[in-house]
Amino acid sequence: MITETVWIGVGFLGQLFFTSRFLVQWIVSERRRESVIPVAFWWFSLLGGITLLSYAIWRRDPVFILGQATGLVVYARNLSLIGRSRRAVAG
Repeated sequence: MITETVWIGVGFLGQLFFTSRFLVQWIVSERRRESVIPVAFWWFSLLGGITLLSYAIWRRDPVFILGQATGLVVYARNLSLIGRSRRAVAG
């Protein structure tokens, strides 16, 4: 029973991370008066995706697992491209 409660908490935490990415994107866009996807969006996406993937694995839900695993590739790739771009500008 306690294990299930902890995993439900993990699922909610992942959902909180995932929702936070939209709030961050909205706030930054409003401040700049244009649509912007800040780096924090991708970090919250990655954190939420990892947490929700962990929960999906615990639930043994193949649909949820495939969806989250696929998203993680996109989030990690975007962070990689951003890092490469920043290194090129700095170097």
